[in-house]
Amino acid sequence: MPQHTTEQMRNVVLLSHSGAGKTSLSEAMLYSSGAITRLGKVDQGNTTSDYDPDEVKRKISIYLSLVPCEWQGLKVNLIDTPGYADFVGEVMAALRVADGAVIVVCAASGVEVGTELVWDYAEERKIPRLVFVNKINRENADFFKALAELQTNFGKRCLPVELPIGAQQNFTGVVDLVTMKAYSQNQEGEIPDSLRSQAEEFREKLVEAVAETDDNLIAKYLEGEALTEEEIRQGLRVATLSGQVVPVLVGSALENLGTTILLDSINHYLPSPQDRDQISATNTQLKQEETISPDPTAPLAALVFKTSADPYVGKLTYFRVYAGTLFNDSTVWNATKNCQERIGQLFVLRGKAQEPVPHLVAGDVGAVAKLAETSTGDTLCGRDHPLALPAIEFPQPSMSMAVHPKTKADLDKLGSSLSRLAEEDPSLRVQREADTMETILSGMGEAHLDVVAEKMLRKFGVNVRIETPKVPYKETITNSARAEYKHKKQTGGHGQYAHVFLELEPLSRGAGCEFSNRIVGGAVPKNYIPAVEKGVLEAVHEGVLARYPVVDIKVTLYDGTYHTVDSSDMAFKIAGGHALRKGLSEGQPVLLEPIMSMRITVPESFTGDIMGDLNSKRGKVMGMTPQGGWNVIEAQAPLPEVQRYAIDLRSMTQGRGSFQMEPSHYDEVPAHVAQRVIAAREKEKVDKG
Repeated sequence: MPQHTTEQMRNVVLLSHSGAGKTSLSEAMLYSSGAITRLGKVDQGNTTSDYDPDEVKRKISIYLSLVPCEWQGLKVNLIDTPGYADFVGEVMAALRVADGAVIVVCAASGVEVGTELVWDYAEERKIPRLVFVNKINRENADFFKALAELQTNFGKRCLPVELPIGAQQNFTGVVDLVTMKAYSQNQEGEIPDSLRSQAEEFREKLVEAVAETDDNLIAKYLEGEALTEEEIRQGLRVATLSGQVVPVLVGSALENLGTTILLDSINHYLPSPQDRDQISATNTQLKQEETISPDPTAPLAALVFKTSADPYVGKLTYFRVYAGTLFNDSTVWNATKNCQERIGQLFVLRGKAQEPVPHLVAGDVGAVAKLAETSTGDTLCGRDHPLALPAIEFPQPSMSMAVHPKTKADLDKLGSSLSRLAEEDPSLRVQREADTMETILSGMGEAHLDVVAEKMLRKFGVNVRIETPKVPYKETITNSARAEYKHKKQTGGHGQYAHVFLELEPLSRGAGCEFSNRIVGGAVPKNYIPAVEKGVLEAVHEGVLARYPVVDIKVTLYDGTYHTVDSSDMAFKIAGGHALRKGLSEGQPVLLEPIMSMRITVPESFTGDIMGDLNSKRGKVMGMTPQGGWNVIEAQAPLPEVQRYAIDLRSMTQGRGSFQMEPSHYDEVPAHVAQRVIAAREKEKVDKG
């Protein structure tokens, strides 16, 4: 691929609801531009961008994929992204480095939940966009219905620049409203008479919107003069870049109809890196902000937006150059990690194919292998001018599962493989739950975690099962109690003797366990008191109700007796532990469960369902804040009830709702629930024993 200037580049992300046809569209664009010679199909698992075995197996995109092509002297860096909500981390990474977007909408399904979500993402980042209404040849496809839904959801600024000729099985081509020509299989012709008046009506709306972008054009328009094709294109470009207009195109990716005009529209209407707002970076040496521009001669600043771990090839690092030029066989500075990195051979990726290039200039996207320290979100720059670009904001995980290795060999490799996968995918979190001794893997949903488990086996040979994590229950007492225990054993030679009296008191939630003594007159010699404390603090690891750790109690040693010959540290440690267990039994013990603080964001229309569901989960609504058609619900609920809340919320809100959850405190388990927990724990003990 020849070298291009920054002005000749378009970095374009493909976004949609799952199944609208992004991958097929990227394939058709590659084919139309001559980048590939054979049109692959998702169903056959042979597309350029869905090359990962997980994607081929599931027939969906799971990872972002770079699929650049050339079109009329431009380099178009297409980034194909997943449409399924579980893989939104990949979408966030792609949006961070894109200058423009194509939102793909299915002509049969219209605007779906995923369409609304990706539109909002693009809107937040002020990314200029086009809409491509795909699958116009499908049964039930209706361009005008889809257009009406776009305008209802996103405003009248969604204006068609094309109309379909026919629909469903009768779809044969498109009418270009800028040139007022018809195109069928790339053959130019006249607009069919049946569409002429409709085309003129839509063109009038387009020209009016375009004229409003420029004082000279509006004057010309109001005087009744016709705008030239060039004036319409230029005005439409200005309107698209400012967000005043979102051009709507139509076609069929599978039939490869409408893709060349889409490529033309990317060229005409979407921004080059130079058209976007200047970017702020932090000079880490001077500790101050500075503005950088996409100038190939400026100091280097490149952002890493993806890393891919491969046990055979090593680590592949994807980056976008925001300023300067990155060369082969050079040394750069990682401003995020404060370390030096050696750059070997640079690549331009097209799916899994790697094309070596000598350098990459500002605005371009590429990859390099085997960087030692660099990970996603890091900035590569020159050591003499260290710049750190803002990191990528990834969503917080919403679902957690416990990971259990199937064999001892799997256990040995579990930690290293999980850390490599978490480095590759920043929307994953790995932690060890100390109370349950489980490794917890958190991600964006069930499918996300299933894919991670399969990838562990395929990439690292680690076979695991994932299941709902155990709840880290605790136990405590509700009443003060006293207990004594005499440990007496006579064997040949020295015996064992220790006699202790303990007082147990409940403490406030979160206070932990305290030990004190008020022994007077040497009833228990001072040298044995630490042994009693040790016995007590070991015994609190396993309560008397269901063998969960005991918390929030104060234990006081207030009396005892000893034997000058038979007493020992071990005897007093044993006595302390047994006395504690007796005291716990008499202090009206209860189970405690973790309570989670939740922040749930849902459309107003679903608020009642969410409230009802929270009540059924023993949750408490703490407050609610309306935010422009949405409600933000603050609530608290027990962890056992909301471990699979990501699935429940998606189901109740058709995928529109989102939530964040974090531990708040422990609270008493209701008696009827506690009985079930204790019974399950007993069964577990029997099964093990």
